[in-house]
Amino acid sequence: MADLGSIFKAYDVRGVIPDTLDVNIARAIGAAFARVVEGPAVVVAHDMRPSSPDLSHAFADGVTSQGVDVVFAGLGSTDLLYYGSGALDLPGAMFTASHNPAEYNGIKMCRAGAAPISAETGLDEIRRLAEQGVPEYDGPRGTVTEKDLLSDYADYLRGLVDLSGSRPLKVVVDAGNGMGGYTVPAVLEQGLPLEIVPLYFELDGTFPNHPANPLDPDNLVDLQAKVRETGADVGLAFDGDADRCFVIDERGEPVSPSAVTALVASEELKREPGSIIIHNLITSAAVPEIVAERGGRPVRTRVGHSYIKATMAETGAIFGGEHSAHYYFRDFWRADTGMLAAMHVLRVLGAGDRPLSRITEEYSRYAASGEINSKVADAPGRMAAVRSAFAERDGVTVDELDGLSVTLPGGAWFNLRASNTEPLLRLNVEAADDDEVARLRDEVLDIVRA
Repeated sequence: MADLGSIFKAYDVRGVIPDTLDVNIARAIGAAFARVVEGPAVVVAHDMRPSSPDLSHAFADGVTSQGVDVVFAGLGSTDLLYYGSGALDLPGAMFTASHNPAEYNGIKMCRAGAAPISAETGLDEIRRLAEQGVPEYDGPRGTVTEKDLLSDYADYLRGLVDLSGSRPLKVVVDAGNGMGGYTVPAVLEQGLPLEIVPLYFELDGTFPNHPANPLDPDNLVDLQAKVRETGADVGLAFDGDADRCFVIDERGEPVSPSAVTALVASEELKREPGSIIIHNLITSAAVPEIVAERGGRPVRTRVGHSYIKATMAETGAIFGGEHSAHYYFRDFWRADTGMLAAMHVLRVLGAGDRPLSRITEEYSRYAASGEINSKVADAPGRMAAVRSAFAERDGVTVDELDGLSVTLPGGAWFNLRASNTEPLLRLNVEAADDDEVARLRDEVLDIVRA
């Protein structure tokens, strides 16, 4: 098979249909996956993209060609797939391209118990086998069994966060025509004191209303308007595969994922005082400050789910959060689930009479730029130019745990890193106020985009 380097990323597979990813490639990857993970069966699910059913069935065909069984879950969110992998103790594969446009698709893979697979822990070997051709298996083919996981997934989440005692809440949910339209009704609409106001719940992988990427503020506009129009208590926006969740307060204003991380961490620390909380290096400096103030132990790590999960396993952390609205829970097999984070927010909101804006203001201490993307021809050269411009200044500290992180005297900082899935440099800036953020942002971008 042709070189698959363009679609194998640091911790998943992502390609354009059918130019770089098709059913033949999916079948080859399935066969290679079965050889590498060495489990008795593999659980497979897919999102609502038009190409997902054919790709997932081809992958399952590759798995069974190696004598390994398949538990085919069909439609699901990525965190539903992680639930299946954890609850069944089986390796898993989810067909989705998350927030990418409709012409993309991909595969998120994990070992049994939703344990991550990265380039260093199996993805490179899967790629090598798929490219070279998996040796023919001379035993009987595996079987495919269909299993609906939705109700069990919903019951499990509702067992972790009890919302039955909440005051009545009006919740606007923008599913972006993604898998939140499938999972939200099962989790949040069954016998709970929540009035769900749905936006774009129709499953449609062509994304007719807006891209299913709530990290882009343009894609939150409809949700913000609906929250204000209906007088809702809170708004929730899910990405295409519904593993990320963004929160909007009652004013229609976004709540930063760092504030959500600090809020959920504070709740988890009430349950298990002194626990370790993971935060990636782009979350607000407020997160480790608040974790320490609440008696927890903050641990900093690089960006990306495989790194977060590995660090959680190494440290025994109870919870982890990222700036991109990925939230990880020890009690969910250390996997990321936006739904469970949303439920924590709803529980805190429903436990008292304060509006969400008042609740979250204590977790928001600094101004931030949000993530700013720049397309550049020479990403390493631009990174080096930025490093050179800042590294020799008095009082400046530089580290390269993940990309380039620079901290200035007074506490302002920025991180510049290359995307794992797109030809972009991503910039995040934080400082004491908006003016300082703007000055530092513009100085870095002038170099990046020179």
